[in-house]
Parts: sequence; C-alpha cells; structure tokens
Amino acid sequence: MNIEEYQRVYAKINLDAVRENFDNIVKVLRPETKVLAVLKTDGYGHGAIPIARELEDNDRLYGYALATSDEAFILRNSGIEKPLLILGYTFPNAYEELILKDISLTVFRYDTLEQLALECRRLSTTQYNYKAHIHIKVDTGMGRIGITPDEEGLDFVKKALSYDELIVEGVFTHLSRADEKDRHPTELQIRKYKDFTDRIEQELGYHIPIKHISNSAGIIEYPEANFDVVRAGIILYGLWPSEDVSKDKVPLKKVLSLYSQIVYIKEVEPGTPISYGGTFVSDRKMKVATVTVGYGDGYPRMLSNKADVLAGGVRCPILGRICMDQLMVDITDAPDVREGDFVTLIGGSGAEEITMEELGDLSGRFNYELACELGKRIPRVYTRKNEVIYKKDYSDDF
Repeated sequence: MNIEEYQRVYAKINLDAVRENFDNIVKVLRPETKVLAVLKTDGYGHGAIPIARELEDNDRLYGYALATSDEAFILRNSGIEKPLLILGYTFPNAYEELILKDISLTVFRYDTLEQLALECRRLSTTQYNYKAHIHIKVDTGMGRIGITPDEEGLDFVKKALSYDELIVEGVFTHLSRADEKDRHPTELQIRKYKDFTDRIEQELGYHIPIKHISNSAGIIEYPEANFDVVRAGIILYGLWPSEDVSKDKVPLKKVLSLYSQIVYIKEVEPGTPISYGGTFVSDRKMKVATVTVGYGDGYPRMLSNKADVLAGGVRCPILGRICMDQLMVDITDAPDVREGDFVTLIGGSGAEEITMEELGDLSGRFNYELACELGKRIPRVYTRKNEVIYKKDYSDDF
C-alpha cells in the first residue's frame, strides 16, 4: 500500500508500538491479571478496530472497554470476539442488541436491573434463556456514577444477584486521583473498594468473578490495586496519564504521529502581518510556509503563536492564528525546505520531537483531549514493521 493520496494531512499509527506497550504493561502485572484495553472514543482517536484486531490474539488480553453501546456494536460487528464492556450508562433502546451480541454493561440503577431482566424474558424461548452480563459500578470517590460502598450499595448488589436473568461478572470502581503525587485519596479509594467487595463475598456469599479498579495511572503506581483485570487506556497509546506518574516503571512508545504538507513558501518583509487579526507581525525579513492543516482537523487553534512544527528536522514556530484548514510557519532557519515537503506536527524528525504532552500544555488541554479530538478529516495510516498494512479514510463512510 502507498499513501500518496494523502498529501494534505495524515496520521500514522504504529501498531508495533501498540503491541510493545501492551507487552510492557503486562510485565508489571501478576501472571493471573489480565488487561481490559480501553478503546472508547475510537481508541482515543487512534482507531478502535485496527487496535482491537492487533491485540485480539494476545492471551493476556481479557477484552475491551468502551464508553457507549454504539462503540461496542462497532467492534462486535467488525468481528471482535473477546468480551466487551460498556463503562458508562447504557440506554434501554440498546438492551436487546447488547443481550443478543453478548456485550456486558455497567449497572448502578435499580431500573436498569429490572429492564434488563424484562428484556431477557422477552427474548427467551423454550429452547434458550437469554442472560444479561453486568458489572456493578461502585463510587468510591469519583462522584460520577456508581452505587455507594455501604448498606445501601450492598442492598443493590443483593437485588442484582436475585435476578436469574442477570449474570454479575464484575464489581469495579474508578480511581479519580491516581495520577497525582498525593497518594492518600487513592489509597482511601482502594481501601473502600476492598472493604466493600469483602462484604459482598462474606455477607452475601457471592464470589465476584472479576474485580477491577486500576486505570493507567493505577497500573503504574498502585500494584496492590491490580486485581483480576486492569483497564489500560492512555498508556496503551504510549501517552502518560500525567507528569506525576513514574516514567521508569512501564516503558512506553508513542503510537501516533501527524504530518501535513507545505504548499506555499514566500518571503515577507518586516512589518508584514500574518493570518487573521494580524496577531503576528514580522520583525525581520522571513521565509513563511503555508501548511494544509488547521483547527477543522482538530489541531487546536489555541496553539496559535505558541507551537512549533518540524520542517527538515528543524523546529519552526507557528505564526499568527491557526485557520480552519491552514496554518503558517516560520521556516527561515530551515533553508533546505521546499514546497511539497511534509512537516511533522506530532512525532519525531531528526533529533527533534513534538509530543502530545507538549501540545497539550501549550494549548491549555491535556494529551487525552488532543488525541481524541483529531478529526475525521485526517486519514489514519496503520503500519507494522514500517510497512503500511491498513488505511482508514473517513470519507469512505459517506
């Protein structure tokens, strides 16, 4: 495969890096602990289907976590067979398909239990009784969704276990501050979770098949919280949860790089305004290149007058406001750059590298948000051993 048709902009996804990150994650886990790969928001903008297919045959992979029923259906309909778990609230109109396609969902409301049980009864026949697979969410300090780890929460678990139509696969919580230096809030969450799950097993007599609590930061910083399954999200893509997380425990390799092309080069005199509003005015004679990517592609406008691109391995600052479809850069210090050359917006070139963490800091965002917001106008090109094996051009969807 070649990528000559992608002259304007494209993102390269290194599938070897995905596998390497996964392998390094499991090295810090107990042999019996498996990984739930988090592929919500189209794999944090990297592409859920190609990454799921890349990991599907790994024995240490339990399955995949999604945010919505639609995300789960996309994976199941693409041939993914391993378990799928929806982490957020699932609306009732999706229950039938979830049950039929054996997709697990998160529960924390009584009406969800009743509606799921009713849907199973409606679907069941004399030949087959359908069951819904559920994971109970416990709120130990996130304040988002989940039952409380107390008597009221215990009553909810007891109610869930009372339905023959429901299979309680797991009980889990989410660590809200595991990526911070202060360890006390996370240690408190872990203790609340362990105390509550102990009560479920001791007072209700139910052995929980799957306990999971660790997110990416938890995997790295809190090995005591790596139970039956861990949920690997941002680190799967070679990105760090925060600057406070240790960088030496799990080696990571960046998965995504982003490229666009120079289509015009001009020399400008001192006093020349660049882009909308004239927020940059040249103070000397400069060579200015126009690059065909902008905020319409998800490259943040807040990087105007702040970020660099790499042209010929040289850092070249963005001049003026980033437009919807184009941006301008100063290539005065990159004399060998020509029209038609590609520039690197994310990734390495020569001795230089621009990371999502850097761009996140400059734009007032963070790396998760930047990755997720790279838009569908950007084709994704997937490589293995430096060979292009798959391409996703979202224009094909229309």
